[in-house]
Amino acid sequence: MEIFEGRRLIIATKHKKESVIAPLLEEHLGVQCFVPTDFETDKLGTFTGEIERKNDALTTVRQKCLLAMEEYQCDLGIASEGSFGPHPSIFMAHADDEFLIFIDKKNNLEIIVRELSLDTNFNATTVNCFQNLVDLVKTVGFPEHGVILKITSEEVPTVVKGIQTWELLEESFNTLSAINSQVVAETDMRAMYNPTRMKVIEKAAHKLIEKIKSLCPECHVPGFGVVNIKSGLPCEWCGSPTNSTKSHIFKCQKCNFEQENMFPNNKKTEDPMFCDYCNP
Repeated sequence: MEIFEGRRLIIATKHKKESVIAPLLEEHLGVQCFVPTDFETDKLGTFTGEIERKNDALTTVRQKCLLAMEEYQCDLGIASEGSFGPHPSIFMAHADDEFLIFIDKKNNLEIIVRELSLDTNFNATTVNCFQNLVDLVKTVGFPEHGVILKITSEEVPTVVKGIQTWELLEESFNTLSAINSQVVAETDMRAMYNPTRMKVIEKAAHKLIEKIKSLCPECHVPGFGVVNIKSGLPCEWCGSPTNSTKSHIFKCQKCNFEQENMFPNNKKTEDPMFCDYCNP
């Protein structure tokens, strides 16, 4: 795109996320991506809890991007932030919730996308013997996916991260279990140790490119995206409004032009099974 062509763009990461983000940005936007060599993203929080993340994911990802841009004097930047836990609406399911932010200080743009995915191997449990540990790591795709072991102790380092060999797994378990019989084992959710998460970040990057390339019909500024979702799709039988999506509201962050796109899911009525009147 012309307003980004040839400009340097910083990717605020230390976990190799540029491997799936940079090729897309360079191909579609014409930017020149680079990664800071010594930018410490862990100061904003770690997955393993040594440093608590004080803000929500959206605040943190914005802060991460702006810090990198300021430190390396770059007016174009991108950052991502993920969190893992129960899915907000699907009972008993884990989710990977990824935010990706694109900031252009030169043109005063901030474009954000979110990818909420069920495709995650997030897991954590306490084990007290090596065989239980073996059974656990097999379920999360070890050794392609990394594992973290940790214990509660003040005398020695309590966390071993980035375990991706059986030898290191057994050695680390024996060392930690000699100090505390209860060893916590969890999936290493850092992107470079978790191909499953990396694929979700790549999916978010595709979504970000799509949103950046969406131009406002009035002022032609990038980032014309959905800001609100309206429910009320009518029931096919009785015509009563359901909770299903009827329209998307798009808004430009520059000129505030709004546009309502009706029936974004390509259907004008909803199945009666989702109607509170026909199927109470």
